[in-house]
Amino acid sequence: MKKLALLFAMAVIIISCGNDDDAQPEVLGCTDATSINYNPSATIDDGSCVYNKNITFNFSQNWDGQSVSVADFNNTLYTNEFGNKLNISKLRYLISRISLKRADGTTVDFEEYNLIDVEDSTTVFLAPAMMATTGDYTGISFIYGFNEEDNISGEYPDLNAANWNWPDMLGGGYHFLQMEGSYDDVNNMPQPYAYHNGTARVSEGVFEQTYITFNFNQNFTITEDANIEIKMNIAEWYKNPYTWDLNDLDTDLMMNYEAQMHMYENGPTVFSIGSITQ
Repeated sequence: MKKLALLFAMAVIIISCGNDDDAQPEVLGCTDATSINYNPSATIDDGSCVYNKNITFNFSQNWDGQSVSVADFNNTLYTNEFGNKLNISKLRYLISRISLKRADGTTVDFEEYNLIDVEDSTTVFLAPAMMATTGDYTGISFIYGFNEEDNISGEYPDLNAANWNWPDMLGGGYHFLQMEGSYDDVNNMPQPYAYHNGTARVSEGVFEQTYITFNFNQNFTITEDANIEIKMNIAEWYKNPYTWDLNDLDTDLMMNYEAQMHMYENGPTVFSIGSITQ
């Protein structure tokens, strides 16, 4: 009888252990989904699963809604708010510290910066190493250029190799924007312009920061890998609030404090959030 009781107890223990192992996924409320980056420790209040998804940022350019690509360089003529007729031969700009705001108030902060060069199709996309969890989001933010903490002369080898440096005598660090081309002057003769933006030099050894922080209220839900478009309206660099006349400000703008501050004033309307696709 004692042997039968002992065998029965052992059977109960074995069955119990087996049931605990089988029940674990049900306790988590999730199925095994390692192939899609399942995160078993991440669940939301209703007990459903949270997954990690890849986010890709797509940087696009337009002129008041008209798409601008490298095919337009030196070929398409634009008219700015003042009435200057101009073309574009180069367009490069820097975006950093992109962040997504979750509905619970926490954020997904991507570490990468991106130098967009419209002539190089590989740079108009950024796929950060960090992933974003599925769920509801309420905002997107980023910095145009580098903030003062990040804008350190010689710090980034890739930017050094791209000749993106901003002269130390003008505040050091890096460019935020390079836009170049030609325009027709008052005599309808083509003249070059170089619309370069970075730290503003007030006087010798005195500088003013011109990076711009963008915060967009944007409701969206991530359920799959997502593509988020960040749009630049180039025309806005020439208006709102300062109406830019290239006859007055066309070249040698890097050391021109007034020109740098007009760029800073016009910058906040340049960027917007476009499509979010999954």
